[in-house]
Amino acid sequence: QVQLVESGGGLVQAGGSLRLSCAASGRTFSNYAMGWFRQAPGLEREFVAAISWGGGSTYYADSVKGRFTISRDNAKNTVYLQMNSLIPEDTAVYYCAARDKAYSNSYYSHGSAYAYWGQGTQVTVSS
Repeated sequence: QVQLVESGGGLVQAGGSLRLSCAASGRTFSNYAMGWFRQAPGLEREFVAAISWGGGSTYYADSVKGRFTISRDNAKNTVYLQMNSLIPEDTAVYYCAARDKAYSNSYYSHGSAYAYWGQGTQVTVSS
């Protein structure tokens, strides 16, 4: 089992920044690729960003490319999502998730490939 706890969400004005953190515990963190997903009210969950188990490969949804940066610190068992130039459309509950590194990186955007999920943290961007 892997336990994931997100933090860092909040209310921010458009154009502002937030940094989300996801602390992992349980099994060896470096055995898992990590992803961030989000879900806005009334909408389906969508992929935001992912990072390989070693941190050498990153992937982004087109809607956040150039504004968000995913990173990880395996020594701290933590993955981060730096969000800059936030827009109201970024408002959602953000979830981190862990994917066993046995999965090919081609599954980075598939929520079904992630076995473990956090409880989520709310991000609200006001206009």
